[in-house]
Amino acid sequence: MKALQYRTVGAAPEVVTVPDPEPGPGQVLLKVTAAGVCHSDIAVMSWPAESFPYELPLTLGHEGVGTIAALGAGVTGFAEGDSVAVYGPWGCGACAKCAEGKENYCLRADELGIRPPGLGAPGSMAEYMIVDDARHLAPIEGLDPVATVPLTDAGLTPYHAIKRSLPKLVPGSTAVVIGTGGLGHVAIQLLRAMTASRVIALDVSEEKLALARSVGAHEAVLSDAAAAEKVKELTGGRGAEAVFDFVGVQPTVETAGAVAAVEGDVTIVGIGGGTLPVGFGATNFEVNVTAPYWGSRAELIEVLDLARAGAVAVHTETFSLDDAPKAYELLHDGKINGRAVILPHG
Repeated sequence: MKALQYRTVGAAPEVVTVPDPEPGPGQVLLKVTAAGVCHSDIAVMSWPAESFPYELPLTLGHEGVGTIAALGAGVTGFAEGDSVAVYGPWGCGACAKCAEGKENYCLRADELGIRPPGLGAPGSMAEYMIVDDARHLAPIEGLDPVATVPLTDAGLTPYHAIKRSLPKLVPGSTAVVIGTGGLGHVAIQLLRAMTASRVIALDVSEEKLALARSVGAHEAVLSDAAAAEKVKELTGGRGAEAVFDFVGVQPTVETAGAVAAVEGDVTIVGIGGGTLPVGFGATNFEVNVTAPYWGSRAELIEVLDLARAGAVAVHTETFSLDDAPKAYELLHDGKINGRAVILPHG
């Protein structure tokens, strides 16, 4: 089969031919219908050799949707031909966090060498992939695979982040979304569907701000040195009850801290390496700063339910598997508006 692999540290990913996988006991073989392209993959491919944590070659892709091609021995609850989405942050299934469905916070994953698909384990950018356990599958039940696949990360991650701040996002409140690309433009829709907050979007280009407006942002502001003052002006000096930074570089993190209201939440989702000091006087009083990771299995089901209700729709651009390297180039250059999706059989 064909697969997109990161094979050499510092080199571009390559489309190669690899052996067809076969499911072992408890595993599921998925014929991949759609795979999402994420900035996290670019971050992984930028890590230096001395700190690279995964074995190479690595088949990329941690967002996956497909049809079940074969079931390993002992698998129940699914049948060949079922259309499913893959829950990506695999855990041990037995620790206290996994028992809650929070495999994104598995307490033993590092110890046991458990890695997510595309982030250590073979991922979804291939014609077929192995899912380690049927509990990591969620039926998509009629949803379009292309529109659905980004929801497994670009939907689940902002949903988890927003859900934590719901008690503060009451009528009259303000939510700020920094970065309106793959995750950010979904976050805007989720905020509009789940809260009564006024949503202010920040990004560096008018094209991205136009996308933000089209999916429901009440205000769209250029993310530059003047952005914090503009947000304060829009909020009458009060600031935002919740700030979601989907970029995470130092300038955006600093903007997030500057616009957070008293008792506000700053949620740093982007993995750009920025940090926000926490201490008396560093932010407004009682600002909470957190950096969450992905979301729970239950939350993925909730996101899919929102999609069925028409509350969230991901702006996508599709590419063939052969063109997947080009998709990463365009994403790196900021030329993907929304989410790029790879069609391994299209």
